[in-house]
Parts: sequence; C-alpha cells; structure tokens
Amino acid sequence: MWRLKIAERGNNPYIFTTNEYVGRQIWEYDPNAGTPEEREEVEEARRNFTLNRSKVKPSSDLLWQYQILREKNFKQTIPAVRVEEGEEVTYEKTTTAMKRSANFYSALQASDGHWPAENSGVLFFLPPFVFCFYITGHLNTMFPPEYRKEIFRYIYNHQNEDGGWGLHIESHSNMFCTTFSYICLRMLGVGPDEEACARGRKWILDRGGVTSIPSWGKTWLSILGLFDWSGCNPMPPEFWILPTTLPVHPAKMWCYCRLVYMPMSYLYGKKIRRDQSHL
Repeated sequence: MWRLKIAERGNNPYIFTTNEYVGRQIWEYDPNAGTPEEREEVEEARRNFTLNRSKVKPSSDLLWQYQILREKNFKQTIPAVRVEEGEEVTYEKTTTAMKRSANFYSALQASDGHWPAENSGVLFFLPPFVFCFYITGHLNTMFPPEYRKEIFRYIYNHQNEDGGWGLHIESHSNMFCTTFSYICLRMLGVGPDEEACARGRKWILDRGGVTSIPSWGKTWLSILGLFDWSGCNPMPPEFWILPTTLPVHPAKMWCYCRLVYMPMSYLYGKKIRRDQSHL
C-alpha cells in the first residue's frame, strides 16, 4: 500500500533540504501498510475512478485524503446543509455550510502546514522522466514493479476514448502526448499489441505517423534513436554567443522558452543519440 510522507526525506539518500523538508511530499510503497478495510477503500476508489475516467478526469486526491483523515481520526460532526429549489438561503444555513467546509479542510492540512495535492494536468511530464532512465540504463533501478503498476494505471486512465492522449488530462488527443505515452509504455515492457498500445499506435498511424509531432517531440525521438536529427526544427546553440544587446538573444526569452531552449540547443548541436533503440 502506498503511503504519503510529509516533510520527510523518505528512503531516498539523494534528497536534501534547506527548509527542513517543509512542503515535501513523497509517496513510498509499503507492502505491509494498511488494514484490509483501508486497502479495500483504496481499491474501491481506484475502481470508481477507472469506471468514470471519461467523465471525471482529475483524481480528486482521494488516496492522500483517506490517509490524512484516518491519521487524524477525523469525524465530520457538523451536519450537511441542503437548500431546496426556491428555498430562502438563510444566514444560519450559510454559516453552517461554511463551518462544515472549514472543519473538513482544516483536517486535510498536513503536519507542516501545507495542503498536499496532485500535480494533475499535463501529460508530457511523466514520459520524458522515463525516457531519461531508459537512456541511462536505470529503468529497473528506478521503477520496480509497484512503481510501474502506478505508471501504467495513470497512463491507461488518461487514454482518450479514440485511443490517443491529450496535452493534458482534459485535452483532445494530439500527436505529441500520444507518441510520448505510447513510447513510455513500450519502454516499461508493455507489448505493441496490448490494448492501450495497439489503440495508441493506430491513432498515430491513422494520422500519418510521428512526422507531425511538434519540435519537443522530434528532439526526444532523435535522442532516443527513433527519429533523425535532420528532421528536427533547427535549434542552433550559437544563438547563446550572440551579443546580449540583441532583442532576439535567448536570455531574453520567457523563462519556459529559455530553460527549454538551453538544453535542447546543446543536444541539437551535439546531435546526441542513444544507440539504436529496439523500439
């Protein structure tokens, strides 16, 4: 069973802090954690999310909420308020509803003062993380079986009904994240003809293949040996040695553009490429 560690380093010796780990959230898998009832509660939440994944895309943060509320032995003692259609909204009902909400959210506050939450949204964060460890040969070290189960669950749950994946969990399918999610699954051992991969590959092929993927995608595919650098949008590193007085100097870009362009221009200039991929 997974447990959320708050304001701790956890079992990772490479994590350090300058603020006593305040705000740090780490999920760790403990095979002995939880009672049978707690485990069933988690499994029921997972089943419900999967059944309704096309209607409700965010996770609602149920797993950590269950844990924190159990640890605090929280019981909601303020009764729920119902206002029927046409009924007057009174001061008493409004006050009761606000107190009930404040009581609940106070119970969800973590021990270090922050409120935990999932970084739910864009679907191009996870695959490059996996790509890096694939390139360096550390997949099995970084992603043991229980970690892979959760990666698969996440990617499967956010696959759209048409077989593709969107830029974010509410998005229509696009080539960028469909390709990334497909490759991520394949790297972690999912077969090419298994349900999610087969549907994802069909989505890609039905739209002419990965040549229409945007520049970030072309860059990653080239690094992985799945695409040729000659097909990438130019990202010359020489722009960094231009006079900083020029209005087009990369240092003057918006931070997201600048911090992406810097490493990608280096990779483009070196034409870094992993040995031919079996994928």
